[in-house]
Amino acid sequence: MLTIIDKYILKRYLATFAVMLLMFIPIGIIIDVSEKINKMIENKVPFLEIATYYYNFTIYFANSLFPIFLFLSIIWFTSKLANNTEIIAILSSGISFTRFLRPYIIGASIISVFVLLMGFFVVPAASEGFNNFRYTYLKTGGKEAMRGDNTDVYRQISDNEFIYVNSFNALSKVAFNFSLEKFNKEKLEYKITASRIKWNPKDKTYTMFDYTKRTVGEFGDKIEKAPQKNARFSFDLEDLAPVVYIAETLSLNKLIKFIDKEKKRGSSNINVYLVVLYKKFSVPVSAFILTIIAVSVSSMKRRGGMGVNLAIGIALAFAFVFFDKIFGVLAEKSSIPPMLAVWLPNVAFGILAIYLLRNAKR
Repeated sequence: MLTIIDKYILKRYLATFAVMLLMFIPIGIIIDVSEKINKMIENKVPFLEIATYYYNFTIYFANSLFPIFLFLSIIWFTSKLANNTEIIAILSSGISFTRFLRPYIIGASIISVFVLLMGFFVVPAASEGFNNFRYTYLKTGGKEAMRGDNTDVYRQISDNEFIYVNSFNALSKVAFNFSLEKFNKEKLEYKITASRIKWNPKDKTYTMFDYTKRTVGEFGDKIEKAPQKNARFSFDLEDLAPVVYIAETLSLNKLIKFIDKEKKRGSSNINVYLVVLYKKFSVPVSAFILTIIAVSVSSMKRRGGMGVNLAIGIALAFAFVFFDKIFGVLAEKSSIPPMLAVWLPNVAFGILAIYLLRNAKR
């Protein structure tokens, strides 16, 4: 059962976090509007699309800076408790520091579950809308850039089939210098080549131009040619060059299936997708670590008052976000295992949290 003190602290915890979001999100929107208003006017973006973009921006922005908002809100109201000598009164009544942490841990649990569910179901859709708008209206050549590197694309589409295209145009759904190779027990069975291949959405077929099929035989090869040939394949032409932020736009189940499919295809971006997957679980856990650090730092009454606690809090919060981003990029661009890179900031700051908690208890 929660005591009056527990309810009081828990209420302050959740209310201050909500107020922090309501304070900073409008500021973020105003700054974003001031930076992008010229582009929006230049591209004659419809008002409804702008409104939808800022709805998605709100969710995306809050999710990205969630650790900073949470950390600062705890530092703020806990420092006020310390300056009003409320914490001294609570601990003097015989309540241990560990027991004093209970409402904070309950608050962190509520926030963690909320962030976890948002990351699974709400944030992916918001991320898709946010990034689609940016690449469509705000970036020069954004529609081409959103597909990343779409030249010399090589994919494994099944256990024994491989495809290659020299380049891929996402707008026209056309790939150039196409080839498909099928193997049987590591022996080439046949190879199909075409100067270009076009996707036909109406009947869900592909049209190959300058079609050639070479079937390898035991005593000689059989060659089939045609200026144009329609066929059905098991791959989606858009999968040759998925959008660069595809992993951010998928819910948990779809992301897991997408990663499994890309592993079989030998995708070079697999680490990028794994970082997104692991962060869905690591970010909610950080709520507990940041809560313990924030309480340990701000529960003492200092000579400088709240200003000192806020300065320490801002430094630690930005340090956490900095290391989180740095290790995420390292996992995507280097040989560091994605799971290690994603969880390393939590482990490092978890050790710091234990150290600060021990000092706070003293």
